[in-house]
Amino acid sequence: MRKRHLSRILALEVLYEWSFHKGKRDWKEILNRKLQSAKIKDSSFVSELVEGVIKNLEKIDKILNLAAPHWPKDQMSLVDLNILRIGAFELIFGNKKEVPPKVSINEAIELGKEFGGPKSGKFINGVLGAVFKQLEDIEKEK
Repeated sequence: MRKRHLSRILALEVLYEWSFHKGKRDWKEILNRKLQSAKIKDSSFVSELVEGVIKNLEKIDKILNLAAPHWPKDQMSLVDLNILRIGAFELIFGNKKEVPPKVSINEAIELGKEFGGPKSGKFINGVLGAVFKQLEDIEKEK
């Protein structure tokens, strides 16, 4: 399995656990515990994803609410929500030369297919597609 894909899976696990406990657990502690059992030598990408999502959580959730107005975050599964957060973070704040937007979207769709429900891939594709269409406007507001 590709190194970045494994990093995204690990970031999803950390964000899921952190979200499950409503942000009351230290994400760094969760990440360190997960890294001990993970087979990732360079943890910089996973750390960047988790820290980036948490630091920009309000902005990301606001953008996701605008992209999926009929699906408020409290109605989404925690898995789908955190996959969307990772994908949105990569689209909005990530290095687009390193990870092009279409790669970010495709990776999020794959995570949805692997870990979400039967319709997660399509749902994630739709929401992140809407974010991508608004990317230019979003980046002006950053």
